[in-house]
Amino acid sequence: MIDGAPLTDVAWLGPYPDVGLSESGPAGCYAQREAVELAFVAALQHLPGNQRAALLLFEVLGFSAAEIAAMMSTSATSVNSALARARRVVAEKVPARTQQQALRLIGDARLRQVVADYAGALERGDADAMVALLTEDVTWSMPPLPHWYQGVEAVGDFVARVPMGGCPPWRHLATSANGQPAVACYSWDDGAGAYLAWAINVLALRGDLIREVTSFVGAEHFPAFGLPASLP
Repeated sequence: MIDGAPLTDVAWLGPYPDVGLSESGPAGCYAQREAVELAFVAALQHLPGNQRAALLLFEVLGFSAAEIAAMMSTSATSVNSALARARRVVAEKVPARTQQQALRLIGDARLRQVVADYAGALERGDADAMVALLTEDVTWSMPPLPHWYQGVEAVGDFVARVPMGGCPPWRHLATSANGQPAVACYSWDDGAGAYLAWAINVLALRGDLIREVTSFVGAEHFPAFGLPASLP
């Protein structure tokens, strides 16, 4: 774990199921996926409440400035001003290249292979195969747990010691969250005689390597994704 790591960057976040995005055509869906990426959502915490609410209502849920003004008991002018200020802050915090742009360059076939390789490495307990999938500056966080690892050496050591070395066997289902590839992780439970829902790991990529893993720990995340609570 890295001392002084920005734990609060992800402490209040939760995975957002892509099934909640509207099918408003390719352009609309693309824009919505950008608006729920983890980098975008993490940047929201730097905003005061009114700006955060206005930006989410406008960018993610598609309400007009007039509709938002009615909800917030203010004027459309005030809403537009809040949106402008919010966008300036978010633009400073979010990487220039969004995950949607990165994923389009990779292509669906290669993306599916990266996700399959990630899940397979965890299930086999193959730390070397996992490290081969990571960028040198990879990070791994696990909200709400206070753990944050940075760099391929630290992440590789964590993976070898904890999920691969210190935990029961795993099974996985591929999914997507926040407009990004994700893996639903199930951990073996002797008492239940089954693999129980444990965490949803959201992956951020650079090229075809994983640069960030955000593990949202908790079975309560699974129902929103239409995922089973256990696997046989």
